[in-house]
Amino acid sequence: MKNLVTVILISVYFLGFATDPKTANNLNTAENVSYLSPIEKEIIYEINLFRSNPADYADKYIAPLAKNYKGKLLYYPNDKPLLTKEGVRAVNECVRELKKVAPLSVVSPSSGLTKAADDHVKDQSKTGKTGHYGSDRSDSRKRMERYGDWKVRIAENIAYGGTSARQVIIYLLIDDGVQDRGHRKNFIQPEFKNVGVSVGFHPEYNTMCVMDFAGFFVDK
Repeated sequence: MKNLVTVILISVYFLGFATDPKTANNLNTAENVSYLSPIEKEIIYEINLFRSNPADYADKYIAPLAKNYKGKLLYYPNDKPLLTKEGVRAVNECVRELKKVAPLSVVSPSSGLTKAADDHVKDQSKTGKTGHYGSDRSDSRKRMERYGDWKVRIAENIAYGGTSARQVIIYLLIDDGVQDRGHRKNFIQPEFKNVGVSVGFHPEYNTMCVMDFAGFFVDK
């Protein structure tokens, strides 16, 4: 079993997601985007579902996981057990912190950011490496600037494995073992308005997902 610090968990497929008709139209900013796959659209929807009401999301989808811990093992529904570093403490801390976060604006997909994310997925699908640096020594900023100009700030979240879009987002929000909770901070950054998402194959963890964020992004 791999630790949550570096991976979500090895898995071979992604599940679908359910939408609430009352909110789906506002949150589904990627619905009509042709360059995204269904799972990439689901990832963006899930980010927006969380950002629209972090406290409610924490109550509904994260807090219930506390009962699924046995010591440091997390038994996520429909997945293999995950050995965590912090155990249930990380979940409880996550819920407490997210209840303090006010609703945030939704993010909209960007073609340029998606190309940047896709570059990294394609690279690591060949090399089998993890982390934010490519085999050409590129970091997320260099990859993004290949395809346009960003404003305000940028960030990158990466997940390896996962059984659903929701699981990917939840595990990164919990951020077990990550001292500064950097992935969570990226998700709750109010200045982010654009996102690029790419999901693809990883030779060790079967799947990986790269999410590139920007305050604003203008394609070349």
